[in-house]
Amino acid sequence: MDSTATQLPAEWRDFFALTKPRVMSLVVFTALCGLLAAPGSINPVLGFTAILCIAMGAGGAGALNQWWEADIDAGMKRTSRRPLPQGKMERQSARDFGVGLSFASVLLMGLAVNWLSAVILAASIVYYAVIYTIWLKPRTPQNIVIGGGAGAFPPLIGWVAVTGEITLMPVLLFAIIFMWTPPHFWALALFVKTDYAKVGIPMMPVVAGEATTRRHILVYCLLLLPLSAAPWWIGGTGPVYGISALVLSGAFLLLSLPVAFRSRSGDDDGMKPEKRLFAFSVLYLFALFAALVADRIIWGQGISI
Repeated sequence: MDSTATQLPAEWRDFFALTKPRVMSLVVFTALCGLLAAPGSINPVLGFTAILCIAMGAGGAGALNQWWEADIDAGMKRTSRRPLPQGKMERQSARDFGVGLSFASVLLMGLAVNWLSAVILAASIVYYAVIYTIWLKPRTPQNIVIGGGAGAFPPLIGWVAVTGEITLMPVLLFAIIFMWTPPHFWALALFVKTDYAKVGIPMMPVVAGEATTRRHILVYCLLLLPLSAAPWWIGGTGPVYGISALVLSGAFLLLSLPVAFRSRSGDDDGMKPEKRLFAFSVLYLFALFAALVADRIIWGQGISI
């Protein structure tokens, strides 16, 4: 349905859908892990407030993304059931909801927790809603590489909410998600590339071809292996995290091999290697950050590096 169709009365479910709840679940989880793994402690009420603000900020950015891309979403099978393409609300309502949610999240974070975490939260919203959505996504096949920083902020924000400072450890957590994003998203893009081609979005499989995309996936998985273990090597975590990182990243790399060396798409198995890699990539991030928290619980305070 075209995004300009007659709007139906919007329900709370429609506004909730604007926040991209499935994406938000990963954002909230990595932010919570960053908060729990940070040295020191935070009042439980303030900790809850920090996570709530991060969720609100992510939801606001998601709403602004859907406001800007309403016409694009209407042309893609994967996103055509979203509220705006379905005509369930006015476009400006999505915009106002996104702006309000984003502003409230930053203000509350600053007043209740600390202003450094609030500034980083604001930067993450602008990064996703403006730098990625408006600037990078429609212009370059490197959109998801550069734009991956938007999804890498949550554990950094969670950590800074506790410590009030930026140190090497949260920067490494940021870098891990930054490096994880391209193979995660390109695996998805490989089996929905016709959607992107139809609406003119220059995702790498569309512009550079599948073979190049597959090689890039392998390269990023190779780079992710040592990077994921870096928090252990610098002494910021114990072996629970370190061994888990090596095992999980090794499995990620192994699953990328049949994707990288697959010569054509649309085989009888329905591109299963790409789908397996995409599914595992989500599990990978959950498991890796869960291991970070488990390590913190087992090995105590650790080192604020």
